[in-house]
Amino acid sequence: MINRRRFLQSVAATATIPAMSAGCTVASPAVAELRPDPRKIFDLPPGFEYRVVSRVGAAMNDGLTVPGYHDGMAAFAGGNGRVRLVCNHEIDPASVIANDLGERWKDLPKETRALFYDNGADITPGLGGTTTTIYNTVTRETERQFLSLGGTDTNCAGGPTPWGSWLSCEECFDGPGRVDFADRSVHREKSHGYVFEVPADADELTLAQPITAMGRFVHEACAVDPATGIVYMTEDQHHSLFYRYIPKVPGKLLGGGNLQALAVDGKPMSATHNWANPAIRLNRPLAVHWVDLDDVDPTEDVLRENGVARGAATFARGEGLTLAGDRLAFTCTIGGPAQLGQVFTYRPTTAETGQLELIAEATSDSLLKNADNLTMAPWGDLIVCEDTAGNCALVGIRPDGSQYELANNPYSDSELAGVCFSPDGKTLFVNIQYPGMTLAITGPWPT
Repeated sequence: MINRRRFLQSVAATATIPAMSAGCTVASPAVAELRPDPRKIFDLPPGFEYRVVSRVGAAMNDGLTVPGYHDGMAAFAGGNGRVRLVCNHEIDPASVIANDLGERWKDLPKETRALFYDNGADITPGLGGTTTTIYNTVTRETERQFLSLGGTDTNCAGGPTPWGSWLSCEECFDGPGRVDFADRSVHREKSHGYVFEVPADADELTLAQPITAMGRFVHEACAVDPATGIVYMTEDQHHSLFYRYIPKVPGKLLGGGNLQALAVDGKPMSATHNWANPAIRLNRPLAVHWVDLDDVDPTEDVLRENGVARGAATFARGEGLTLAGDRLAFTCTIGGPAQLGQVFTYRPTTAETGQLELIAEATSDSLLKNADNLTMAPWGDLIVCEDTAGNCALVGIRPDGSQYELANNPYSDSELAGVCFSPDGKTLFVNIQYPGMTLAITGPWPT
């Protein structure tokens, strides 16, 4: 369905053509100004419309309510026109406004609470996790919703797997103990900062098991190479690493494996930020290799420091990550001299080596700023969520490098997240993170 070759061309072109041009020869859904939404939720081009699929506080079929702070998400085929959306909720145990689970906790059956990762001493259970929504794209109605992962903390992004599951990542590094805030105390019983796997075909809450071999750090996104089963990961820190996890058995992530970080050949401890002294040049592939990481489940947040000591390169807040044909593309949301974002690609060349390439850097004149989650459109464009000051938009990048505004959120200061297409490519899903909402967008998409 996805034209990965076109996508790669489109991303590479943004390095030299950052603004919209009128001479694009590839069809795009955004050729006119967006229409103001009378409901004041989301502006779209003429001919397009949205349905609200999920909304914070709505009743779910398991007796709970929809958590807020909708973040990373993927759409899986559900059969007979149905899509199974697995969605992260970036909530910590103190954010009770985004999830009323704490009020309902002691009323849950004991066997249900046993499936949660961190019960918070039965006082402040983990409020993050995932919901699964079964959405009928024919009737355009939500048919069922339930909590599918519970007791986790600050579930930000992640990624789908080729074997039909969602990897949910904790964007935090918190250990067991009590933390006192002005209005409440938070109790944690377990360490956080892990990846959890959620089967997309599950019809109820699943057992939360941290994949500790994938590392304990401030996780952001995942992407799985379907040919090798290797999982690539970004990290949301100002000086983050780009990781990969090589499982002993592809598809069996809990079975253990090897965690590594990317390093630039001949330039150990390279900083790719390009903040004060730009050192990484556009469209100049760099030979890279991977260094092994030890003590991948540390008690202190030192994994990236240990990686740098072994020569790993650092990045300016690694965020969105996606497959792109024979390589991966990922965003660094505050990279570049203007700190408005970068796009890199990584292409494996052997089992242990590859090429890293900076293919785009946003400036004050760019339409797209502070790129975050991203996906590939069926017609070959890159669709990117913004997490920037002011209005956050969905920005498309055409194969010729020109950019266009696909949708906009001028009605709140919320970032956009979780952008993904249904398996048939006819419905685009996106999250308005705060307070929490999923939209299903349909219209005359290009063919």
